[in-house]
Amino acid sequence: METHLIAGLGNPGPEYASTRHNAGFLAVDALAEQLGARYWKTECGALTAKASRGGATLVLAKPQSYMNTSGGPVKQLMAAYGVSPDRLIVIHDELDIPAGSVRVKVGGGHAGHNGLRSICDKLQTRDWARVRCGIGRPPGRMSVTDFVLSAPRGDALDEFRQACHRASQAALSLMDEGLERTQQQFNA
Repeated sequence: METHLIAGLGNPGPEYASTRHNAGFLAVDALAEQLGARYWKTECGALTAKASRGGATLVLAKPQSYMNTSGGPVKQLMAAYGVSPDRLIVIHDELDIPAGSVRVKVGGGHAGHNGLRSICDKLQTRDWARVRCGIGRPPGRMSVTDFVLSAPRGDALDEFRQACHRASQAALSLMDEGLERTQQQFNA
């Protein structure tokens, strides 16, 4: 049975739980709920839960090492489960995509995203799937750090939650439908 790793990026702890930077954690939580993965355990520096889909085992992961060092737990989990980069999906927040939008791609740079930079550095490749959950740019003169580490409010919160759910669906589509069909559905 083939194993896939779906890693959602974020920061551990209640103070970060609803922040924009935790879009990946929220998407992985949505996947766990949909797939009936209720048992979470700590391994390789991440919280993990397992599910099955279409004859494959899915390891859902939320690295607990903080965003900037997410690469360590992702690499350790890939080694522990024998997952190659072509079976890795990373879900993360993305400043350069409008809030509420979801985009899917394979490969590319890190665009200044420290979680992606860490994974690129640890894996020594950029050839893995990314589900990018758009959060938009900070308003006015607000710093990027303050923006990503703050929680959306009001209508923006509903839009953010919907985008995280949509990101979870994009990850499943990548597995079920492949890259091209997923991009046609989500990148439009």
